[in-house]
Formats: sequence, structure tokens, C-alpha cells
Amino acid sequence: MTSTIPPGVDETDGGPAVDRAEVRARAEAHLRALVGPRDGQPEAVLREDQWTAIEALAVDRRRALVVQRTGWGKSAVYFVSTLLLRAQGAGPTVIVSPLLALMRNQIAAAERAGIRAVTINSTNIESWQPTHDAINAGEVDVLLVSPERLNNPGFRDEVLPRLAATSGLLVVDEAHCISDWGHDFRPDYRRIRTLLDDLPEGIPVLATTATANSRVTTDVAEQLGKDVLVLRGSLDRESLRLGVVRLTTPQQRLAWLADHLAEQPGSGIVYCLTVAATQEISDYLRSRGHDVAAYSGQTDPTERDGLEQDLIAGRVKALVATSALGMGFDATLGFVVNMGAPSSPVSYYQQVGRAGRGLGPDQESATVVLLPAVEDRDIWAYFASLAFPREELVRQTIDALAEEGRPLSTAALETRVELNRTRLETMLKVLDVDGAVRRVRGGWEATGQGWAYDQDRYARVAEAREREQQAMLDYLHTDRCRMRFLREQLDDPEATDCGRCDNCGGLQLSASVSEAAVEEAQARLSKPGVRLEPRKQWPTALASLGVDLKGKISEGAEDGRAVARLTDLGYGQALRDLFRAGTPEGPVPVPLVKAVVEVLGDWRPGGGIDGIVVVESATRPTLTEDLGAGLSRYLGVPVLGRFAIVDADVVPGQGSMNSAQRVSAVGRRFGLQADVPAGARVLLVDDLAVTGWTLTLAARALRRAGAGSVHPLTLGTQS
Repeated sequence: MTSTIPPGVDETDGGPAVDRAEVRARAEAHLRALVGPRDGQPEAVLREDQWTAIEALAVDRRRALVVQRTGWGKSAVYFVSTLLLRAQGAGPTVIVSPLLALMRNQIAAAERAGIRAVTINSTNIESWQPTHDAINAGEVDVLLVSPERLNNPGFRDEVLPRLAATSGLLVVDEAHCISDWGHDFRPDYRRIRTLLDDLPEGIPVLATTATANSRVTTDVAEQLGKDVLVLRGSLDRESLRLGVVRLTTPQQRLAWLADHLAEQPGSGIVYCLTVAATQEISDYLRSRGHDVAAYSGQTDPTERDGLEQDLIAGRVKALVATSALGMGFDATLGFVVNMGAPSSPVSYYQQVGRAGRGLGPDQESATVVLLPAVEDRDIWAYFASLAFPREELVRQTIDALAEEGRPLSTAALETRVELNRTRLETMLKVLDVDGAVRRVRGGWEATGQGWAYDQDRYARVAEAREREQQAMLDYLHTDRCRMRFLREQLDDPEATDCGRCDNCGGLQLSASVSEAAVEEAQARLSKPGVRLEPRKQWPTALASLGVDLKGKISEGAEDGRAVARLTDLGYGQALRDLFRAGTPEGPVPVPLVKAVVEVLGDWRPGGGIDGIVVVESATRPTLTEDLGAGLSRYLGVPVLGRFAIVDADVVPGQGSMNSAQRVSAVGRRFGLQADVPAGARVLLVDDLAVTGWTLTLAARALRRAGAGSVHPLTLGTQS
């Protein structure tokens, strides 16, 4: 452990001397109530570094940053400190916590120690007022809030000042999210700096994280203020055995998982890089008799809660999950398998930290296996493309708000700035904290304050991300100790060889897969066909772009089909190669021709097709024309015409960053040039579905031209 501690004091706030030994005794009594009885084990006592943190908070009323490994007991520090401070008459503890799963776990832990804990988040709106009333009545010891609430206008302006004035302790969990150098930076966390500035003097603050290197630690400590106690311990995870299995094809990786999942100890998590992969892999594993379920940010919140409880209770072998099942999830898990590598060793360390916590005497270690894939780098590149926008887009947003002179909703701003909803919201949150815009009831408004685009910092952050990606590639191929490698990436000065990983000799991992498993995986991956769900609603605020469309889409397409998603394990690689920049233009590759035929055979759109219309492409004209002509020959129906490019000044993909801009751009770029028989069942053919709006507007034009039904078919889809 390393610490930064000024000379100790024996008094607080100029009051009487504090009997620190007596305070520690009470703290350890609270700890035992918190963790409960443990069969066959001695009573719980505080570690020295835990006590150092509690003493700083509850006795010296200081600010502290605790960087300790997952499972070290960071939550015990703030719950015990809460009980000590409440006994002194302090107000409730406010915990800023990033995930609902973390909140649920912490409320359950608090209740074990008799702590009255409540939460305010997006899923319990009906409880907000009763919760505020209970806080005002002194009936709440701990309030957990999501970082998103900090930037809600009503909460920020009405509730937050009252909490800042009356809280007894502020806790920032997963504090690496404050820093844009961290692997999981979240703009909403930057609002915490405002909260810190508003706290009365003498209110202690605790920030905690398990995943912060030296740069992130320094950044977070600076944001906490002056005279911050920094406690940084060893990041070794004695219960983990790390290993890598390198296999060449998706079929082999799926087969390995099916063959070896049952061998993994207890229950665990199979992490994937995309939502599509969680669904694909969980479906396959269930077909092989494994009790698993998919879990992602798209899973219904109620279902997510049930799945988490199933995993905690061991009712499923594994959840096949994205990183949405991540920070703060507290369960006794025997293994973590990563199907695909995260983009940095730091985020990988966090994910593997889900395993090996609270293992019983019959299980000394947990197994961690990484199965990297060639397509990992394509997925990393996609997520990297979502970085902070270019300066001209930021200026365009600020100027649009300033010119309007009144609040604009995000939907209205989308019609003026070519960014998708998620990136626009993220950018606005950063600008809000920087003082250039302000979130108010009804949307966003410009403040008129000057704002500088910190190009150098954004470039340095991007360079840091590139270094992290290279370090992750180095991890895959290193012959050194894997745990030491990860700890060194986190700047752990105590990093040493673990003696437990596959390179140290403590873990033996077989790379063998059965022929039967490979054949089954091949059959699963070679089955093409992904549903293209039609758009149901026009984007809002289209009128401001001169487009007279609103409400429900009444002249739309039927359910369509794509051969595969670009992120899929099977045909995804062939599609990524086909659509990669620099790939020569040409006809449809033979394997994809066969896949299209198979999709049609399984799908049988409309009970039969009367004609084909091709979406014209400026970038791949041969590909789309060849696809349409080939389908015409195969189905024995004519090509009726094209959804043709009529305004080449609207460049390919223009407006694709948000729906309103895209509808406007597609409406200007394309026009229908086809002879459509009345009531015809039309197969609408395109190469790649990105936003779905080209297919939607083409279907509308066809229906208006007399088509009875429109059935979209594409080679790939990005969704």
C-alpha cells in the first residue's frame, strides 16, 4: 500500500481529543454487522488501509481517493464511515454510483448493517418525492444517485444544493469515470466537480476505483481538491488464474466454449464485445445444452435484475454479456471467459475482476480465459469513432443554440447538427460542464460564455487509447506473467509474477476442440439471415428541415432480411472484408450469393415476388446491379427499375449520424425510377443497411407508385 498522509492530528474541528482506538473498535463492530457471520472463519477486522481511510473520513473529515482491487472492501469503508458519522449527528451519505446493478447490491449490503438506504434513478421516478420527503425527515442514512441525475435540471437546481448543504459524506464510486484518461469516462461524472465545489467545509469525500493507473489517479485526485489522502494498494488478485487460448476461426472459438464451458468452476460470465454476439453465442450454447442467457444494455431492466439474481444464486451456468454487466456487480463467480478482447488492459482487468470474489473454502481460485479474434480490432475501431466530435460540429451546435435564443430539445438539435443522438447528448454534457451550454427544462440553451476546443488534450487521449490497444495485443502474445502485465499497465509498483497464470505454469488450458463441436458451430455460423425490422415512426422536427413527414409511418416496408450483421461471427467477416475501405468494386462474391439464396429459401417473402427494385449505389454500382440481376435470374422476375440517385451533390452517407438529417438527405438524393404494377410484391435490394432510412423512403415511394408490399433484402446490416 502507498499513501499520502499529512501529520496526524488528535482533535477534529478544534474540539476535544478523539479516542481513535475507541472509534476503531466501534468501526470494527459495524464491519462485523455489515459482513455477517462467516462459518469457520474468525471475526472480521479492518485492514490497516481500510482503517486509515475510515479514520480520514469519520475522524479527520478529509477527502480521500482509494484505489484498490475489486473485492478489497471499498464499500465497507463508506458504509462503516456512514454509521460513525451518523452517530455524530451528520447528515446522510450521498453515493454517486454508475450502475443499477451496483445500486441494488449496495442497498442489500447496507440493510445488513441496519443502514437505511434508498436510490434515485431513472427506473423509480414514482419514488422520487417520497424519497425526498424521507431525506428531509432524517429517515435516510444513504442516498444512491446515478450520475445522470446530477445533470437533470430539476435535480441539479432544486435537490442537489440541498443535498450538498446537508450531506454528511459524499462518495464517488468508480471514480475513474471522472477522468477522460480513464477507460470508461462518463461526462455526467464531470458534474461532480460542481457538487464538490458546493460542499460546505468539513464534509468528507471518498472516491473509489479498482481501475486507475497513475495518470488517472493523479487526475482524479486533482479534481477532488487540495490535501487529498491517496491510498493505493496492491492490485494483485490472488484468486485469479489468467490464460489465453488462441484459435484461428470463429467456429473453433465457439466449439471451444461449448466443449469447455462445463469444466469451468461454478457460475460465471462470458463477455462479448457486441450485443449481437451475446445473442448469437447464447443461442448456440443453449442448443448445446448449456444453461446460459444473454445480457446487455438492451435487455429490459426488470429482466436484467432477474438474470443477475440467477447468476448470483448459481441458477445459470453463465450470463453471456456485454460490459453492461460490469462495474460493481458483486457475486461469487468461478470464471470469466472473454470471447474477443477488450480494447485496453485496464478495462480487461476490470472485467476479469468480476471473478474470484468471496470464494468458499472448497474453491481456491477462479479461471479467466481470453479467446481473441481477428475482428476485435474492427470493433475497437468502431467504438473509437465515437470519440469527442470535431471542432466544427461542436461550434455548429453552440451556434445553433445561440441563434435560436431559446431552449432546443436534443431532437430539434439533431436537425441542425450531423451527430447521432448518443454522441450529441454526450457532447452537450461536456459542454454543459465546461459552461458553454446549459441543460434546462425543455432542452439545452447557450450560455454565451467563451469556450475553447482543447484539441491537444483530445489528441493525447486518442493517442493513449491507441497505446492501450497495442498493449492489449501485447498481452495476447506475451510470454511473461499475465497478472504482472496487467498490474504494470495499472502502474502497480508491487507487481510481481503471480505463479498462477498459463505463462507462470499455474494454469493449463487445452486448445483442443472436438470435430463434432466444430461442425455444429460451423452449421450455426453458416446459417445466414438476420431480420431487418422496418422503421415505424418518422423522426421528430423534420418540418424544420422542410420535410413534411411526421408521426407513424403508414406506407412502410414489410419485415426484411440481411445475410448477416457486420459484427456477426459467421458471415460478418466476409461482409467486413467486402465493405472495408479499399476493397475493389465488383460483383457479389460467390459465398455471399449462396447465402442470399439460402436466406430467400428460408424467408419466402410475401409468398412470392413479382419484381425487383435496386437501390442505386455510387460507391458500389457493380455490386448492387449484379445482386439485382442475379436475383432476377434466380427468381424469374423482372427488375422493375431503380431507387436512383437524382442529386449527386448529396454525398453517400450524408446525414447518417442522426435520423432527421438522414431522412432529409435521402429524400434529396434519391428518386424512384421504376414501372411498378399495381399491387406488386416488390423485392427491394440494397448492399448495406446502416440507418434503415434509405429502405424506408424507397418503400414509401414504391407503395405510392402502386406496390402492394415491399420486402427489403440486403447483404449486410450494421444494426
